[in-house]
Amino acid sequence: MTQLATTPFGRRPLSLAMVAAQATAKACPDDAVGHKWRIFRHLTEAKEVFGVSDRALAVLSALLTFHPDTALVPGADLVVFPSNRELAVRAHGPAPATLRRALGQLVEAGLILRRDSPNGKRYARRGEGGSIDQAFGFDLTPLVARAAEFEARAGEVRAAARARARLREEISLHRRDIAKTIEAGSASGLPGDWGRLAAAFTGTGGMPPRSADLARLEAVAASLRVLRLDVDKLLTDAIKSEESSPTESQVERHHQSSESEVLLESERTLRGRPVVPAAIPAAPALAPKAYPLGLVLQACPAIADYTRHGIATWRDLVAAAGVVRGMLGISPSTWDDAVAAMGEIEAAVTMAAILERAEAIRSPGGYLRRLTEMAVAGRYSLGPVLMALMRARPGGEGSARRRA
Repeated sequence: MTQLATTPFGRRPLSLAMVAAQATAKACPDDAVGHKWRIFRHLTEAKEVFGVSDRALAVLSALLTFHPDTALVPGADLVVFPSNRELAVRAHGPAPATLRRALGQLVEAGLILRRDSPNGKRYARRGEGGSIDQAFGFDLTPLVARAAEFEARAGEVRAAARARARLREEISLHRRDIAKTIEAGSASGLPGDWGRLAAAFTGTGGMPPRSADLARLEAVAASLRVLRLDVDKLLTDAIKSEESSPTESQVERHHQSSESEVLLESERTLRGRPVVPAAIPAAPALAPKAYPLGLVLQACPAIADYTRHGIATWRDLVAAAGVVRGMLGISPSTWDDAVAAMGEIEAAVTMAAILERAEAIRSPGGYLRRLTEMAVAGRYSLGPVLMALMRARPGGEGSARRRA
């Protein structure tokens, strides 16, 4: 290949960016090879880094189609020389002025070089055998020379996008859990300054916009992490406080359990054989004050999948527990013993907790029998069970410690 023109034709000035691009092209090793569409993909992913518009990328894609091979190898063959008319057709028909601006942007970004002929026309001069001896047009050599740079920048952009997605997910989970926990604690009358936490949560603002950068997302996530710890601590202290003193709900629960035992014994006496309840008793069950229904569903959301219209009352939870009991293969007698020892509501909540950990429990029936024995001995409490399930959820305190 003979000497090439290094300055643009006509009134276009020679810029420092053009000089730098020419130096990069000259330093490109002769044995370098680049996959043109892989290079183009990397450029597309990192277009904001290099300051290239969508229209300029469309024109670059059109220029690449004028090179017959997928592999780009330095040499005279890397100079493409389409007319503006043909280039505009392959670039999806931009206006002439738009085409000129896009080409200028590609040149200033150092992605292509102008190899202008003496009269500004684009053409190739072929030597003996038909090979290109000299060509005037757009040189694609900078794409090969900077292929590694494009790939590295595209990787950084992807990593930043993943980090932003993880932070947005974490922020969304924190906001949901904080809001519902404060609502459950306040609505159920649990002791604590829930109003202060609600005001602090309001002060964090809404969900950051999609355009928020990584620094802003990290700042929002950090503030929500601190608030989440305060909310969880207040909830834990409130539950411990409720468990430390007897409540009317506990008295009512024991009263219901004794009635269930009397009913079962009377049926055995009348029919002479054990009875398998066909349905859940219709008597209304009172909710234990220490465990709001919202808190239970937040810790054990899977049980809602076993109802037709969702869970809005404790009766809905008990009905769903009966369905889950059969699905997990727990016998009716084991379930009756659990209801007798814990009460109808706590047994239903326990069933929801077992469902959450069903994959880790080898024998749900045996596990429930063990919990029933602990309840009879006065050594079983739902508070730690619910808190452990809440911390084990994605975005919870326990999962955060495991990731760290």
